[in-house]
Amino acid sequence: MQPIRVMIVEDDPMVIEINAEFVSKLPGFVLAGKAGSGKEAMQLLQELHPDLLLLDYFLPDMNGLSLLQWIRSQHYPIDVILLTANRDPEHIQTIFRAGVVDYIIKPFRFERFQSALEKYRETIKLLTDHKPLDQADVDAITGIKPYQSESHSEELLPKGLNDRTLKQILHYLRKQAIPLSSEEVASGTGLSRVTVRRYLDYLEKKGEIKMEVQYGSVGRPMNKYRL
Repeated sequence: MQPIRVMIVEDDPMVIEINAEFVSKLPGFVLAGKAGSGKEAMQLLQELHPDLLLLDYFLPDMNGLSLLQWIRSQHYPIDVILLTANRDPEHIQTIFRAGVVDYIIKPFRFERFQSALEKYRETIKLLTDHKPLDQADVDAITGIKPYQSESHSEELLPKGLNDRTLKQILHYLRKQAIPLSSEEVASGTGLSRVTVRRYLDYLEKKGEIKMEVQYGSVGRPMNKYRL
């Protein structure tokens, strides 16, 4: 999967640099450009063709909604996350109707920013794998949880583990026809091998996945996992 190209549209130079630094911390993303006004953004969008736009609402020459509507009128294949201090419910509803994938209220912490971009990356991976999506895939995109929660969600996870990553690994394993090693799971999910091993060990001990020992051509055993 190619890095997701991000463009920031924000009139405050300091906020631009903070958001650019946030982007640089996240694997799988690259900063494609910055714009300080709506007019500058229109020009750069046509030149840079980013995948994702981080859009402030209050710009010096137009508001973020006007720019978003212009993007949609041009049919650019660009996704937008709005970053704004506006908390008005009618405004938020209007923004979602105009077609954003997320709405982050200022001021925000890096963790919220990280969650938004990682969720976006997971969605793009699902949509570009060229495989038919099942209901679990669509639920992962929309964030809808099944009515009957899974057993691990009802329990307090060990320190250092989080429910979102756990579900990501389970969701990936659910789609696989053969057992996979921790390295293969890490490659498929975009997580580190160390992180994946911790979650696989936990899931295996809980009985939610099964571990099989397989031997390679030189006799070296390898642990593989399946649901």
